[in-house]
Amino acid sequence: QVQLVESGGGLVQAGGSLRLSCAASGRTFSNYAMGWFRQAPGKEREFVAAISWSGGSTYYADSVKGRFTISREAAKNTVYLQMNSLKPEDTAVYSCAADPHEWRITSGRSGYWGQGTQVTVSS
Repeated sequence: QVQLVESGGGLVQAGGSLRLSCAASGRTFSNYAMGWFRQAPGKEREFVAAISWSGGSTYYADSVKGRFTISREAAKNTVYLQMNSLKPEDTAVYSCAADPHEWRITSGRSGYWGQGTQVTVSS
């Protein structure tokens, strides 16, 4: 079974940067696609970014393209989300997701989820 633990959230001013980390445990992490989602108060959870098991393919929501970068480090069983040029509308709880199938990540049907980490961007 895969367990996911996020870290790196916090309070940052608009225009600033944060890097989120998601540490995974489980014997088959190397075969899992990974992704990030976010949910702001009063809003539905939305897809942010995903990366294939090999790291060769990445996907982004239009709202974060050019500002966020997803990457993974197999040796550390960790996936990252580098967030630059942050905006107040990026404020949300960011959650990590994992699944053997990329389509389940991008469609929000991931089999495994982390607890989330709060990101707050002040104006």
